[in-house]
Amino acid sequence: MTAMTPLQVEIDQLARLTNALDTSLAALREARRELDHVRADQLGTADLDAACDGFQERWGHGTKELAGRIKAVREGVRRSAAEYAELDEAIRAAFRQAATARD
Repeated sequence: MTAMTPLQVEIDQLARLTNALDTSLAALREARRELDHVRADQLGTADLDAACDGFQERWGHGTKELAGRIKAVREGVRRSAAEYAELDEAIRAAFRQAATARD
């Protein structure tokens, strides 16, 4: 016989995770916006300018990729929370209906 593992989902924790992901996205956008104001030719030597330009390109690409992944996780968490809430309500309704039928 296989032992069953109890599954417990805290829907409010999923909502907090969604909010934390939203905050992360906002911080990432702000960091990218701030870095856009820094121009490589303001920093000094040609080598330093070239290194900064390369970093800017990689940073921009990396943050766009990261933002896309955060959005995908956020949407999955949001959808999971909604489905768990719907399931929870259906179970409550079934118990209410059973209690009413018993009375």
